[in-house]
Amino acid sequence: MSEDEIRKAWEENPMLKPKIDKVVVNIGVGKSGEPLEKAVKVLRELTNQEPGKRKAKQSIRDFGTRKGEPIACIVTLRKQDAIDFLNKVLPVVDKKISRKSFDKNGSFSFGIKEHIEIQGVKYDPDVGIFGMDVCVAMIRPGYRVKNRRRKRAKIGSSHVLTPDESMVFVKDTLGVEIA
Repeated sequence: MSEDEIRKAWEENPMLKPKIDKVVVNIGVGKSGEPLEKAVKVLRELTNQEPGKRKAKQSIRDFGTRKGEPIACIVTLRKQDAIDFLNKVLPVVDKKISRKSFDKNGSFSFGIKEHIEIQGVKYDPDVGIFGMDVCVAMIRPGYRVKNRRRKRAKIGSSHVLTPDESMVFVKDTLGVEIA
């Protein structure tokens, strides 16, 4: 389907128009202690939420990590907070996202090499510089039936979100260019 056909289908049936379910921001440090606490501080300042810590799933001697040791921090943003955060970080990547960044379900991810490139963030020599991964999960209205506890049901093939529809939505709402 072309972009115009997709937009026309959304006008005819608003249940087909996708929306942003959540934005997950992850900073992987690789070791616990002071570096992880600095990453938590950076993520707290950027998102105004308390980050959760993630533990290593396995021990890797070459990296110096042990199973169960906290090595990363993560924040999940939803609704307006998610959109505000995306509007703040997308200019860092020049509002361009690769077509390869979209998965088969329409969700997409991109990375930021240095958090100090985000507008309004100043370099603090005590904290340092961290990179982060930003993952955006896209859904359609009605996807709740797939995840709820009672009366769980499958999503029909005609209602599954495609990458092309997700790309059109991201272009329209966030002003992103798909490369």
